[in-house]
Amino acid sequence: MPHRILCVEDNPDIGKLLAERLGDAGHRCDWVTDGEAALAVLDGAADDPFDLVMLDLMLPGIDGLEVCRRLRARDARTPVLMVTAKAAIRDVVRGLEIGADDYVTKPFHLPILLARVQALLRRGQRAAPEEEQVVATAPIVLGGLVIDIDQHRVTLDGRALQLTGKEFALLTLFARHPGHSFSRGELLDRVWGKEFDGFDHTVNTHINRLRNKIEADPARPRFIQTVWGVGYRFATGEDEA
Repeated sequence: MPHRILCVEDNPDIGKLLAERLGDAGHRCDWVTDGEAALAVLDGAADDPFDLVMLDLMLPGIDGLEVCRRLRARDARTPVLMVTAKAAIRDVVRGLEIGADDYVTKPFHLPILLARVQALLRRGQRAAPEEEQVVATAPIVLGGLVIDIDQHRVTLDGRALQLTGKEFALLTLFARHPGHSFSRGELLDRVWGKEFDGFDHTVNTHINRLRNKIEADPARPRFIQTVWGVGYRFATGEDEA
């Protein structure tokens, strides 16, 4: 089945081009030109949700960051790809902190953008409904932290956590390899994919956001610990930070 993509782009030349190329790639693409229209379309998509949102940050009226913020308040799973002319790291970081999964900057090469789209769609693929295609996976239980991979659900001391797709992927990778130290490059390759050519700072931003959700004291983490000069490792919560 074709994927359904929402493209939010106020430049008519770019918006038309993206809609045409995504259509040529076999996707169903809805194109809107401002943040207010994007939120209206997302509100009306409950019965036919989007598989990906491509979001320009610089929009008239409600900007892309606010659209992303409101989307994440009710939907932690739909991948969000920022497409922006802002190349400054602080703007990219703001988008990632709010909940975007990836980004490309203008001017962009269409093959690279389409590769990013395909990578996000693969990682955000919804599970097939047929029972015979489902293989049950036992939840990962680490003290009060429970990661239910099949339901894409995480609870901490019985309280459900709202994680984005990247946050869930990071946490699952860490929890499956407790004690293993991952470099930022390894995390980028295994969670974002080898085609991702963004900053290592992307990993730091997602780790900080994840710590804020699962750690009692993010400044002294029990679970996701920094390994100086290497990257990060996951402890069971019983180790000393």
